[in-house]
Amino acid sequence: MVDTDTDGADVCACEQCPALVESRSRIVNGVGPEDAALLFVGEAPGATEDERGEPFVGRSGTVLDDALRDAGLDRSDVRITNCVRCRPPENRDPRAAELDNCASFLDREIGRVDPDLVVTLGKVPGERLLDREVAVTREAGSVVDARIDGQGRRVLVCLHPAATLYDGSQRDAFEEAIATAADLVGVAGGGQSRLEEY
Repeated sequence: MVDTDTDGADVCACEQCPALVESRSRIVNGVGPEDAALLFVGEAPGATEDERGEPFVGRSGTVLDDALRDAGLDRSDVRITNCVRCRPPENRDPRAAELDNCASFLDREIGRVDPDLVVTLGKVPGERLLDREVAVTREAGSVVDARIDGQGRRVLVCLHPAATLYDGSQRDAFEEAIATAADLVGVAGGGQSRLEEY
């Protein structure tokens, strides 16, 4: 019996993670152009995202939207998704098995979008996509070569926007990483990609 159903980059139905199925009100798929140069990957939907069916629309989403605007971008210019598409109970971190169950969905979305640069928002997506421990605060703004679903990808490590809400001293590093991402792919102001320099 098949317990998942997909349509392009979207997951229409999935029953693989009982705790998440019970916790969610809906599956939260990625939003934004399927040919975006920048793809942002978060951890999992929170309460507001679960309610509205869109990633990064709560307080963290406001921080992200502001940083995108300051970098010369609009939310509609980029693709935003999560490692896990269903809200974990009590907004806890996704468990390893839940990340594993959703991995093929994320890999397919990344392959379909084929972004110039993937930006990991926080520790969980950073470690998931780079397949190693990530010291987010120290590595924020760094570009790393990674293999994602057998493909070479450029990944920029970034703090989660929520980090700036809990610790205002993180705001500059977060905003600088977003500005670096926009600059590297040349999407802000219609410039040229500078990824070859890295």
